[in-house]
Amino acid sequence: MNGSPNPLDELLRGTDGTVSPGRPAQAVASLAAAGLTVATAESLTGGLLAAALTAAPGSSAVFRGGLVVYATELKHSLAGVSSRLLADRGAVDPAVAAALAEGARIRCGADIGIGLTGVAGPDAQDGKPPGTWFVALVSATGASSSRSATLPGSAPGTADRRAVRADAVNAALDLLDEASREQSRPGTEPAGGTLNG
Repeated sequence: MNGSPNPLDELLRGTDGTVSPGRPAQAVASLAAAGLTVATAESLTGGLLAAALTAAPGSSAVFRGGLVVYATELKHSLAGVSSRLLADRGAVDPAVAAALAEGARIRCGADIGIGLTGVAGPDAQDGKPPGTWFVALVSATGASSSRSATLPGSAPGTADRRAVRADAVNAALDLLDEASREQSRPGTEPAGGTLNG
């Protein structure tokens, strides 16, 4: 090693602009308890959610795989996002996040798909300011939920890339916890209710 900090370790430290400590392990445990599997399709986060989940013990029982689709054309060719949707709405859109989630779920054979897209900065994209992100969860049952935000200080050149990406990963982990509590595969005990969108 050259003494440089590991970007994932930096992200997982749990201070401002990072993923809360223990959150990935909590999400993995929740998924395992519900008997659910997950797949990711990440643009904004460039694989950080997949890396965070697979850093947790027991992740091999729940994590099916992930797609890193940073380039817009890969959202279509790898994740199956409609080229018409991408042309009409741009890559940074809640409908694109949902399509990424569904594409990951189908392509990786998972119970749940998570899609993340957004603008970390420094420049705007598709008319969206830096600090804007969309995260969507889609399940095999057709249930879905989502989160979005535009972080303060989102003028061009002012967004904190690490904070934007960590905020989106934390939101995805929250969605996974909620989905795990609200649904389960046959033969497991759900923690209660059904997943609402």
